[in-house]
Amino acid sequence: MRIIGIDPGYAIIGFGVLEYRGGMDFAVVGFGAITTPADKPFNDRLKMIYDDMTQVLDTYKPDQMGIEKLYFNTNETTAISVAQARGVTLLPAIQRGIHISEYTPLQVKLSITGYGRAEKKQVQEMTRQILHLSAVPKPDDVADALGIAICHGHSAFSLSGIIENNGLKNH
Repeated sequence: MRIIGIDPGYAIIGFGVLEYRGGMDFAVVGFGAITTPADKPFNDRLKMIYDDMTQVLDTYKPDQMGIEKLYFNTNETTAISVAQARGVTLLPAIQRGIHISEYTPLQVKLSITGYGRAEKKQVQEMTRQILHLSAVPKPDDVADALGIAICHGHSAFSLSGIIENNGLKNH
């Protein structure tokens, strides 16, 4: 199963693509960041995100997508902008019929470290170790996206086992 993990935003959108074969068997296919310049009008930035995400999906051809679930406590203006950017990030995946799952930061931390209150640096280091990378990818959004892809792999694998064990999977 090929998974793309997405850390949404509008200045930097991290992505990480993994091939997942079960358990802890992940192979890195690619990773990077979509960036938009702060001096561009917001609508132009949204189009850049859409166009670049379309290119990423067409290049890597993932089967499934894991994306961080948004939640905001304070700045509503930022929340609305990130939500709009998240929408144009998801649209090309929806258009291609890619299955999308959302994960909270707590779920990602728990999946990768076994501890839901792990520090960001701990999660990034475990991600690096799981994927056998020589260094934690930069910017942080890219490392976070790879962590989301790992979380999705674990969740999708667990769910497929539950479905199979309950006789719900077609053979």
